[in-house]
Amino acid sequence: MHLLALLLPLLPLAIAAEVQTEYTHTVECTRKTQRGDKIDVHYSGTLASDGSKFDSSYDRNSPLTFTVGQGQVIKGWDEGLLDMCIGDKRKLTIPPEFGYGQRAMGPIPAGSTLVFETELIGIHGVKKDEL
Repeated sequence: MHLLALLLPLLPLAIAAEVQTEYTHTVECTRKTQRGDKIDVHYSGTLASDGSKFDSSYDRNSPLTFTVGQGQVIKGWDEGLLDMCIGDKRKLTIPPEFGYGQRAMGPIPAGSTLVFETELIGIHGVKKDEL
């Protein structure tokens, strides 16, 4: 019984630690992203704490290319960019557990919650549906 009393206060932290996804623009398609897909994504990343931008592929005019679900990017992206159609846009709010955790990364302080505005530009080997 005493162990339960000690763990109950931690329950909100365990529940709160998940990626929040807001669907800002959706497209109908026949083929959505899945683990193992090589994709191109435009993004703008800001800190949830103060809204300051730390990175943006839009500023470089060059989307990021990576393989989903292979650990090439933060866990919040590997999970938050699944089941997307080419042209979909999502806002991902990523807690530290799904981002960089308790380590600083360039302009990103340790323990930061990150906000990414993302847009799926392409899935390699998949043509955009013409609906």
